[in-house]
Amino acid sequence: MSHNAGFQGTLDLDGRQCLVIGGDEEAVEKITRLLDAGAKVTVVHPTLHVDLRKLTASGKIIHRGRSFRATDAQDCVLILNVVKDDLALAKSLYEMAKTENFLVWSMDQTEYSTLLMPALVKRGPLRIAISTSGTAPALARVLRENLEAVFDEEFDQFLDWLGALREELRKTEASDRRRRDRLLEAVNGFALAGSLQYPNSWKLSDEVEVEQVGKEGG
Repeated sequence: MSHNAGFQGTLDLDGRQCLVIGGDEEAVEKITRLLDAGAKVTVVHPTLHVDLRKLTASGKIIHRGRSFRATDAQDCVLILNVVKDDLALAKSLYEMAKTENFLVWSMDQTEYSTLLMPALVKRGPLRIAISTSGTAPALARVLRENLEAVFDEEFDQFLDWLGALREELRKTEASDRRRRDRLLEAVNGFALAGSLQYPNSWKLSDEVEVEQVGKEGG
């Protein structure tokens, strides 16, 4: 099965206008990520999750309490559509993105999206994006949950220490090569070790396939 893995990168959304269509828990998660990136966020939906009402009251986001209108896309660089089971909306946003030059992601509608939304692991300044190229979003979610357990508070402190060391070396060490060597020495010995465990459903499916082949082959 062939899937377009896309081109991985990080969008600079600091100070840029983004739109979220929808007001449920999924919208909360996406809006939190946008605010974390410094985006200016407008949310369009007749109703809002309580967390989004708080963000609106504090002036952190703008709320338009109605359904989406084409004029809402004006000046947006990114639109995230978390409204479920509205194929017509996903299609119209996809077509609009071609002429209005914005990026669009519609939940569960990869064929009508111009970018993929990876599962995201966050620990301090660390960001690990996990994507299965739309093949298995549930697996991406499980991988995120597993990695969140691995990167603990001690890792957060270690990362802060590395950042402080880098800043100190920038002030005290004139040689780029020596700065690079010192930073490589600082992470020498760090390792991420682990193993994969597969579910019984996968193991059983393999056994069934082998059995069927055996029967067909006589």
